[in-house]
Amino acid sequence: MPRPINERRLGAAIQPRVMKPAGVPARELEEVLLGFDEAEALRLADLEGLYQEAAARSMGVSRQTFGRIIETARHKIADALLNGKALRIDGGEITIGKQGDSIMKIAVPSRNGLVDEHFGHCKEFLIFKVEGDKLMAEPPMPSTEGCGCKSGIAADLAHAGISHLVAGNMGEGAVRVLTSHGIKVIRGASGNAAEAAKAFFNGTLADSGVGCAGHGEEAGHECNH
Repeated sequence: MPRPINERRLGAAIQPRVMKPAGVPARELEEVLLGFDEAEALRLADLEGLYQEAAARSMGVSRQTFGRIIETARHKIADALLNGKALRIDGGEITIGKQGDSIMKIAVPSRNGLVDEHFGHCKEFLIFKVEGDKLMAEPPMPSTEGCGCKSGIAADLAHAGISHLVAGNMGEGAVRVLTSHGIKVIRGASGNAAEAAKAFFNGTLADSGVGCAGHGEEAGHECNH
């Protein structure tokens, strides 16, 4: 007996729709059905640029299951486009994600209790978990040697359930890698690391949008801060 399919989580509702080649009545076309879960997988992987492991967490499925979903979805898209078929987006075992479904965990690159200005050289990451209206400290995560964007630290943080990283300076390369692992980056923090996490939690700290001064890609060096 086949195992039941678990509901796949969508970040937001997707409206049913049909897309077809111009000038041909839909009734004359063979139809390809793309499920809402397959459309969500395409959104996460191909539009948001998430790595498959991060996308799988977002949908509440295993990495292997996500791989099968995205492979099937891409095959259906190619079939519809290249063979002139109508593409219908509808159906699937899905649930719509609600605010609060995911646990927020904040990491702050730190040295001696202060926000380390250089993400790639911090001593440790202070970890804070949101529980209701409280911010709870968890055991810190030691930094790997040379923990910039070219190291495995982004994957390590993602595996630890980190959803947000509050930092001082950080180059665009590191931001892209962390974002691809499903971690939202907030730059511009300084001073006490715990207070910086609290400021973000309270909504008084937003991403400055400013990369690492003097070390941008435009200067021929991709900063791994």
